[in-house]
Amino acid sequence: MKTYTVSLPSYTIGEDAYKSIPEVCKFYGKNAVVIGGKIAMQKTHDFLLKGVENSQINITDFIWYGGDASYANGDKLINDERVKNADMLFVVGGGRACDCGKYVADVLEKPVFTFPTVASNCASVTQICVMYNEDGSFCNYYYPKKLANHAFINSAVIADSPEKLLWAGIGDALSKECEVIFSSKYADLFHTTLMGRQMSRICTSPLLTYGKKALDDIKAKKPSFELDQVTLDIIISTGIVSNLTTTADDYYYNSSIAHMVYNGTTVTKNAHNHLHGEVVSLGVLCLLTFDKNFEERDKIMKFNASVGLPVCFGDIEVEQSDFEAIAEKATKTTEWAHRAPEANITKETLIACMKETDECGKKFKKENA
Repeated sequence: MKTYTVSLPSYTIGEDAYKSIPEVCKFYGKNAVVIGGKIAMQKTHDFLLKGVENSQINITDFIWYGGDASYANGDKLINDERVKNADMLFVVGGGRACDCGKYVADVLEKPVFTFPTVASNCASVTQICVMYNEDGSFCNYYYPKKLANHAFINSAVIADSPEKLLWAGIGDALSKECEVIFSSKYADLFHTTLMGRQMSRICTSPLLTYGKKALDDIKAKKPSFELDQVTLDIIISTGIVSNLTTTADDYYYNSSIAHMVYNGTTVTKNAHNHLHGEVVSLGVLCLLTFDKNFEERDKIMKFNASVGLPVCFGDIEVEQSDFEAIAEKATKTTEWAHRAPEANITKETLIACMKETDECGKKFKKENA
């Protein structure tokens, strides 16, 4: 058996999470440059400076990452002298900021610490970067050599983030269990991938149990136990599963049809009006329809409806006439390349499951109007 390395995230969570920065980061140098989104850096600016106050860690500058996780934006940062001269990178913001920052740190071979400001995805703790083209369409996955060295999750910052991003994060996290179980069902699993598959089974329940209360609390800008549980599910649980079920070359069980649907919709006219996790949650219903797991599909559909996530393609402004283009784009994805032959995923079967899901969702909405 070949030698391989498994990396799992380390993290700090709480309203005073940034006070742990000096103790965690002191082994990696003294000068840190902050890279992130404009709003994210505004919200965390004082928290970060307070966190490193009276320590050996010095924040040298705050730099906008460019607005998207693209190679062009990453390369600008790679060539920025302020970034080159830093001992370590502090990456602040959402998933695209984190992925762009991880790419930069990997190329420059610098330590990187992530500071997620929204609970919308697991990018801050995963060993994969979702990269986009300049026009916003999906480009590819980039695999850094290591994880972020540590993630600092400030509960107060998360509670002050837009409710809609947590809402989309719940939608995205709903995909982890069903996608991993589905994509690995025909595989001969070994220790690492078996751990990933088993851990994926804890990803759905907390969302259904605590999701509604967490959304109410974030609307009130109030840190809470429920909000922390959903945050940890979205960022940490799904992130661990991703790291255990993903490699650049050997295997990929991390996502499947739900993300094929999302990536496919990036070429449609109106899907850019909707958030990643929002679209993925509809892809979850497509996967469960494809897998004929109708009981679970109907349970998730009811949950989606209860919190305003989509149940049919009209909810994301996509028509059935778009399905051919969606399926064609899906054939260019990593999920498509790693699909199991036994699963019988073809353009035709993918289109059929989208149509069936769409009709089911329309019927559900009509019956519950």
